[in-house]
Amino acid sequence: MNSWLSLNSGKCDAAFNMALDEALLEAMPCLRTPVLRFYGWIEPAASFGYFQRYAEVEATMTLRPLIRRPTGGGIVPHDADWTYSATFPPGHEWHSLKAEESYRRIHDWLRLAFAELKVDTELASCCKKSSPGQCFAGHEKFDLLWHGRKIAGAAQRRNKLGLLIQGSVQPPPVSRERMDWEKAMVTVAREQFQARGADFPPDDGLLQHAETLRSEKFSQDCYNRKR
Repeated sequence: MNSWLSLNSGKCDAAFNMALDEALLEAMPCLRTPVLRFYGWIEPAASFGYFQRYAEVEATMTLRPLIRRPTGGGIVPHDADWTYSATFPPGHEWHSLKAEESYRRIHDWLRLAFAELKVDTELASCCKKSSPGQCFAGHEKFDLLWHGRKIAGAAQRRNKLGLLIQGSVQPPPVSRERMDWEKAMVTVAREQFQARGADFPPDDGLLQHAETLRSEKFSQDCYNRKR
């Protein structure tokens, strides 16, 4: 069995949500164990990809605050979504995957989780372009679809520290609770990846580093507007 850690952060402010994901990535060489994190938002917000231009995002998205992610991708609204991240250490199988394959695999994980809840979804076989920069307008290859509509997308950052995948699910209008979906994600990890999960209470050092990233980086207007 592979060791995995599971972390439910609850609702946090937008800057801390991004900061904790980046702190987890930076901690991977020491943790050396994948972390599956679930989290929410204390207020409506929108995140956008690291390489996007703030002026274009600002003109397109009405939700505030706008927060730059440590990963790529497009604009993602966080007003009613189920947000998660998965972080992998260097040397782990997921870290060695090509970007397209890790993207496919994370969404197949979601597909199997929804199947546990008796909700049929599928991976997009091709790309369907729509508004530039809008993550949930149109879809990319291997996005998760429900009745042809995109309900999940993700963004990645892979470097020598590890692999960070940040994902968002816009839940379909079916009678399923977020808690049920989270449990299904853990079940799939155990059955498909032979993952022996354990709850992960972050230590003070990790939380303090995340708070530093929040205050000195992700909450700073100059960082979010830097492009």
